[in-house]
Amino acid sequence: MTFFTNPSFNGHESIHQFHDPSSGLKAIVAIHSTALGPAAGGCRRWVYASEEDAITDALRLSRGMSFKNAMAGLPLGGGKGVIMAGPDLADDNELFTSFGRFVDSLGGRYVTAEDVGVSVDNMHAVKQVTNYVAGLPGSKDSAGGDPSPWTANGVFLGLRAAVQHRLGAESVKGLTIAVQGVGKVGYDLCKHLHEAGATLITSDVNQQNADRTKNDFGATVVAPDQILLQHADVLAPCALGAILTDESIKKINAKVIAGAANNQLADKHNGLQLRERNILYVPDYVINAGGIISVSLEYMGNKTAADTKAQIALIPPRLSDLFKSADRQSKPTNEVADAMAESIIARGNSNHSTMH
Repeated sequence: MTFFTNPSFNGHESIHQFHDPSSGLKAIVAIHSTALGPAAGGCRRWVYASEEDAITDALRLSRGMSFKNAMAGLPLGGGKGVIMAGPDLADDNELFTSFGRFVDSLGGRYVTAEDVGVSVDNMHAVKQVTNYVAGLPGSKDSAGGDPSPWTANGVFLGLRAAVQHRLGAESVKGLTIAVQGVGKVGYDLCKHLHEAGATLITSDVNQQNADRTKNDFGATVVAPDQILLQHADVLAPCALGAILTDESIKKINAKVIAGAANNQLADKHNGLQLRERNILYVPDYVINAGGIISVSLEYMGNKTAADTKAQIALIPPRLSDLFKSADRQSKPTNEVADAMAESIIARGNSNHSTMH
């Protein structure tokens, strides 16, 4: 399969592959759109079964970033970096310095930050060789730093809007919420939910992460292959994507799906299947925009943590409008959100063409 025939190509502007023999780096950056501004999106480090899988992941994630940034009202396009992890890689500093040189060679068309498998320290190494990076700690009151807590905050606020729409509940108090994946974002989401009075069911492929939620929040821990089957008011996927499939959707017992994971739907038609089962699906790239909001405000400069908080507070009303629009049109929420994002990007393309 080639780049152009990949089902996830979806009109991408470009894809870049980079190899550095000295560090062992094999990286891919997919740029979906620069219609609204530089293509912004984090860098993911993951063990992929094949190069084709890595390319597909980069393509899916970068398109999601275009839609996420458009729906969040940010002056940014969408891109994503992936690093193919393996045993032959150099130490992190050398690896990410090499990745930073790769990012710099793109001349600002792509701005990176941390994602799954990548830390703030890794971004410091990137910063040594390029300015096209965000997600670095600033002063106490400035925007930026680790985006995970901001992502979790936005998901919590969006989840509340979803249960109000679907269940008529004014808060999550007394609700049962199943959280799949309790790493950085998932754990912070659990903290918000616990403090708000929710009952938690959690799972994680890392048993220590799961046990931490049991000890800290009294969560009931279940095996990873059981979390989607739980009888809960809300299912919050906060691990990897493509978990909502033809088969898994038949087994879901939650009334709302609202989580931080990217690309939760394995395929576009899965949104219709959820609607037919009367399950409210909250489009992931709308609810999980808190991290990129923080990163973008940091990159723009002269923004504060208060600015970030104010922008993230717009996620719940944005979702409420989306839910109402989907109800009026009798369409799945993902289709309505996609159409809205595509319209925003198309206007950006039109303005871009006019200026030239």
